[in-house]
Amino acid sequence: MKIDCTGKKYDILNNEISSAEGSVILDNCIGQRFIGAGASDKTITINGVPGNALGAYLDGANIVVNGNAQDASGDTMNDGRIIINGNCGDAAGYAMRGGEIFVRGDVGYRAGIHMKAYADKTPVLVIGGKCGSFLGEYQAGGLIIALGLGYDDKDVLGNFCATGMHGGKIFVRADRLCTKLSAQICTRPASDEDLAQISPYIKEFCKCFGVTESEVYTKGFQVLYPNSCNPYKQLYIQN
Repeated sequence: MKIDCTGKKYDILNNEISSAEGSVILDNCIGQRFIGAGASDKTITINGVPGNALGAYLDGANIVVNGNAQDASGDTMNDGRIIINGNCGDAAGYAMRGGEIFVRGDVGYRAGIHMKAYADKTPVLVIGGKCGSFLGEYQAGGLIIALGLGYDDKDVLGNFCATGMHGGKIFVRADRLCTKLSAQICTRPASDEDLAQISPYIKEFCKCFGVTESEVYTKGFQVLYPNSCNPYKQLYIQN
């Protein structure tokens, strides 16, 4: 089903999306908010730029954006997939607890903050370009993979990366890290086991955006993870 978004308020548009069965294609999207919020049973293709909270509370649906996305994409999403063929605003994957987000370009501030994992849910955020400050702030679980494609001579992390992190991992495509990290964050070069963990998501990223795996693996990966002596760990995660 095709829907022309021209001139439609976000609430009217979202009612039409919810009522539609199967795949939905949105043309001329210009900043309408909450698209796909809570959706579980459809594929939504967006031609244009969706507004804030794209796929908030997503519960199994697939969203493909043929353009850029604004702030809070995938806010608290539970399951499903969001693919963004462009850049993404601030707070991508905020508090996401499951599912996958793939961004071809850059993300703004506070991507992946408060991400968490529980039982069989492991949220994954893959960023093709560079990241704004506070990446993975207060991260409690899941995986963030920052590839920095197109920025090979620059540090792709902003300031205050992983501040307050107490679970999960951040993978950065780099032979060494230049970013200053807090004492509570440990780093190491990715092991074979680490690379095996992220390999399926690298493959999927490449498939989504037509990137070759050989391009991704021209550099190694560094792994960021919380210091096990972090006194705040037990306040936020379950053993």
